[in-house]
Amino acid sequence: MSTFKAVLATKNEEKNADGKTVVAFHDLDLSSLPPGEVLIRVQYSSLNYKDGLAVTGKPGVIRKFPMIAGIDLAGVVEESSSPEWKKGDVAIVTGSGLSETIWGGYSEYARLDARLLVKLPEGMTARQAMGIGTAGFTAMQCLIALEHHGVTPASGEVVVTGAAGGVGSVAVAILAKLGYRVIASTGRAELAPYLQSLGAAEVIDRSVLSAPSKRPMDSERWAGAIDTVGSDTLGGVIRGLKIGGSVAACGVAGGGVLNTTVFPFILRGVNLLGINSVTVAREERLEIWRRLSSDLPMAKLESMIEEAPLDRVFELGAKILAGGVRGRTVIRVA
Repeated sequence: MSTFKAVLATKNEEKNADGKTVVAFHDLDLSSLPPGEVLIRVQYSSLNYKDGLAVTGKPGVIRKFPMIAGIDLAGVVEESSSPEWKKGDVAIVTGSGLSETIWGGYSEYARLDARLLVKLPEGMTARQAMGIGTAGFTAMQCLIALEHHGVTPASGEVVVTGAAGGVGSVAVAILAKLGYRVIASTGRAELAPYLQSLGAAEVIDRSVLSAPSKRPMDSERWAGAIDTVGSDTLGGVIRGLKIGGSVAACGVAGGGVLNTTVFPFILRGVNLLGINSVTVAREERLEIWRRLSSDLPMAKLESMIEEAPLDRVFELGAKILAGGVRGRTVIRVA
């Protein structure tokens, strides 16, 4: 096979053009792939909020053109000049600059440096790995950050915002398995049974946290939080943190402006933990995957997954930006 299909983003830079990003399917030649030690035949990718931005041509993700979209991939090694990898191995990549400055996973083939690749954990399929994807990776990264700041099941309730999305769904399932009392915050009341099936002890409407308040602090409730929303929701979480509590902030679905005061930080000693799932040191990345393979119930993961062919990625990209996607979407590339 000398050609392959890919979702390619280009800049419209013709004379008198508007300069907008154009994203479409293209047939490319294998020789067009950038240099790299390992050639991968991609089997699966996934759909994340950042993928929605990329495939709909919105700014904020792609920083180099032309660019193949898709921040995740899982596939089989076809060729390798690295001693770490041999033909037939299954490799996974999440984040790491894919779809930003490195050609990504919405493509039948990818060529990447070995340092970016992680071997598929034992007992996990490539489909399940992409069911986890960047969203699940981020959820575990958030939990580990909370643990490092002393949050345990005995500390009290942990709230997860945007709980019906990808990060939120995985976070609820992991926290519940580890014995935390999980409160799921969502704007989609109809998904309460779904969140309870993942282990949420209680489901609250997002307005509980996002409603404006004239008080710098609310009553202490949350020992910890995983926030995927940002903006007023994150401000509400911070106001309700217990003394010494922490919130791991990993998303801006509700906006990037944070309206809060310093009082929770100086009077309760709370912690705001920023989570970046793209630039993660290799040893930390391997540990996150080890924890995912042991602490995420695979049956719960399967209940989150919707599988769709690559041909639907534009439709689904618009849908995730509109808040219409539940759980995790695995993109079947092969």
